[in-house]
Amino acid sequence: MALTGRAVLLAALGTLPVGFLEPSWTGILAVNAPLALACACDFALAAPVRSLELARSGETSVRLGEPAEVHLTVSNTSRRTLRAHLRDAWPPSSWLPGTEAKASRHRLNVPPGERRRVTTQLRPTRRGDRRAERITVRSYGPLGLLARQGSHRIPWTVRVLPPFTSRKHLPSKLARLRELDGRTSVLTRGEGTEFDSLRDYVPGDDTRSIDWRATARQTTVAVRTWRPERDRHILIVLDTGRTSAGRVGDAPRLDAAMDAALLLAALASRAGDRVDLLAYDRRTRALVQGRSAGDVLPALVTAMAPLEPELVETDARGMASTILNIAPRRSLVVLLTSLDAAPIEEGLLPVLPQLSQRHSLLVASVADPHIEEMTKARGTVDAVYEAAAGARTQEQRRRTAQQLIHHGVTVVDAVPEDIAPAVADAYLALKAAGRL
Repeated sequence: MALTGRAVLLAALGTLPVGFLEPSWTGILAVNAPLALACACDFALAAPVRSLELARSGETSVRLGEPAEVHLTVSNTSRRTLRAHLRDAWPPSSWLPGTEAKASRHRLNVPPGERRRVTTQLRPTRRGDRRAERITVRSYGPLGLLARQGSHRIPWTVRVLPPFTSRKHLPSKLARLRELDGRTSVLTRGEGTEFDSLRDYVPGDDTRSIDWRATARQTTVAVRTWRPERDRHILIVLDTGRTSAGRVGDAPRLDAAMDAALLLAALASRAGDRVDLLAYDRRTRALVQGRSAGDVLPALVTAMAPLEPELVETDARGMASTILNIAPRRSLVVLLTSLDAAPIEEGLLPVLPQLSQRHSLLVASVADPHIEEMTKARGTVDAVYEAAAGARTQEQRRRTAQQLIHHGVTVVDAVPEDIAPAVADAYLALKAAGRL
């Protein structure tokens, strides 16, 4: 039950004259008794809330930053008209700041035996699952003095997927891939690539590419052409430990790593390679294996959506063991982690030999652009200390990267805006060199 502002206003308007002209309990009772009776009648004529039938429909997934519509159908099974205010409650991150009140509240007028549909438009600001909370209905009588109020729980979940902002780079990377495949330029020739076809020799060709057996069977000199390897295994590993929780700009490092993983997966699947995903800190948080080229990207997006950084130190030995179990044959392992000195030196470096012995490794890290800005600070004592701290941090990252390179690891260190295309370029370079 809820008392409305109209009832309070009428009670005040009736009580004030009595208080000024003839203040007595009798006068107050004479004014408010009819009002109380009107409120009771109004409450009795209001449609019951508990007997309402509610059902949800609408979208179940949406990319971060895009709107999603969830519909709520309200059926009035009573014999009284439903005049109601309805609040469809969702977590605060389901809307842009300041828009929740307008988006979640609705007015309803449903005649007996009929139904109406209202639409709640969500615009999530965080990745993950957004679950509907309770639906609160306040049903008013015809006078609008007293209202019935009750709540219903109608479960519904909208999964907020990673935005994949780096997909704008995909056309240029695919064009580069077509060049490697020989669709827009001559095929590459040399060791470490797959045989593609034979063609006639032209002056300037490398004589080492001549196929003498084929030449003996025909009247012209035949030359082998090659293409980058296909059907290679790419294992993308997301480090979801404490270092992935560090915020770079407005988002944690993990989000930028996911964006890079999606661009690489889209590119590698178009190149004919098999792509798997592992998210790990002290245990496996997500695993995607054995998906076809058409299904791998949706599967990765769905698996990444609920991932959140864990505030624990990543178990590098457990991660290495899991990688070796998932990828028993030679693969390209792309590890998206941090280049902080301590986690690398104490965690990753001791297990590198067993990984590099079986696989090709690419380590990618999200750099903080604020560090670069710190190194340029001048003018005051505090600014000089800030610049020194920034320079020291950069030097530590460079030294850590050199340690990895010394073990045969390809290292990519870039800011969030550049990490995805940089990882894609590193993959294409490895493919062109036949190092997968």
